[in-house]
Amino acid sequence: MDIAVLTHKRDDYISLTDMAIHRDKTEARTVISNWMSTYYTLEYLAIWEDFHNPNFNRLEYQSVRNEPGRLIISPKQWIERTNAIGIISKSGRYGGGIFAHKDIAFEFATWLSAKFKFYLVKEFQRLKEEEVSQQSLEWNLQRTLSKINYRIHTDAIKEEIIPLSNMESINALLIRQGLPQGERLMQLNSTAITQMKSLTTTSTTKQLNF
Repeated sequence: MDIAVLTHKRDDYISLTDMAIHRDKTEARTVISNWMSTYYTLEYLAIWEDFHNPNFNRLEYQSVRNEPGRLIISPKQWIERTNAIGIISKSGRYGGGIFAHKDIAFEFATWLSAKFKFYLVKEFQRLKEEEVSQQSLEWNLQRTLSKINYRIHTDAIKEEIIPLSNMESINALLIRQGLPQGERLMQLNSTAITQMKSLTTTSTTKQLNF
């Protein structure tokens, strides 16, 4: 069975009439009215309108909800009394009927069919599991990249600090040789410059080879 979809203000509105025909081919409007004439459905519709419709007449909704006697309201009455936008009533033999925003249409479908509700819940859970799995994959990737960066930085520090740490040994050797402080500083400075040039050359060569 084909179910019509209407695009209204960039949103999809699904035909409740086509869906209701699946339950009762001759009384589709009655099926929709029965669904709407429950306090649970009206509360759901009101929550949707509060979220999407700044012109929703909530006082009139309370009036509808608190009217004495059995709760009976049609889609057209709901629209006119509360200024609702989640449901649209279209006239005409072809293309006419009751349409609802997809959020509301799914709620109607779960009321019509327990099987549809079951598979809707299962699909939602599947999508959430995929989302969690994707987030976990991204987190592990970031963690791995952080480890790689840490290793690169550590290796670079080792390459530069370890050769320079030999300066203490060279200084001790010069002291044992009896060189005065001034001469030791000159030699240490010369040695340090030579080592730094060597490290710079080695680092550049590695980058080019990379």
